[in-house]
Amino acid sequence: MASVLVPLAQGCEELEAVTVIDLLRRAGIDVVTAGLDDKPVRAARGTVLIPDTTLDEALGRQYDMVVLPGGLPGADHLDNDPRIRTLLKDMVASDRYTAAICAAPKVLAGLGLLQGRRATGFPGVLDAFEGFENSEQPVVQDGRIITSRGPGTAMDFALTLIENLAGKDRRDEVEAGLQRPH
Repeated sequence: MASVLVPLAQGCEELEAVTVIDLLRRAGIDVVTAGLDDKPVRAARGTVLIPDTTLDEALGRQYDMVVLPGGLPGADHLDNDPRIRTLLKDMVASDRYTAAICAAPKVLAGLGLLQGRRATGFPGVLDAFEGFENSEQPVVQDGRIITSRGPGTAMDFALTLIENLAGKDRRDEVEAGLQRPH
């Protein structure tokens, strides 16, 4: 079974975080949510999320994918955390999946992990960075780096993550259960 780490920072975008966590778990994927500290996480719109564990504890194991929810100031907190920065570099160096949505792709860009790639993010969030193709597509995959635009693309983003980790058939099963219009 694939394993995914979703770090939760104070001020993250709850719609993105919960959608990713929920859909991956529906697909039977092992999801670990980790707070940057041991406190409940107050998301951008005031929703309180209780992480499964702390980031320090979560870093004691390997993951097939790390997914960064966006939102502000959540993405800034992720960007400023040296543990997250080291983890992301290690994930890319070991050819494991790294995914980010909304404001969080700026964390990848700031580390130089998008160099020579295609990526997307919330409009304007990647404008200060160079060396990659900034796409307006809802979800962009370039190798094992997957990025997405924002809350409205969270479901498509999560389904793309499922397809990469568990296959198209599993993605289709999860999507069918959601009763999304075609």
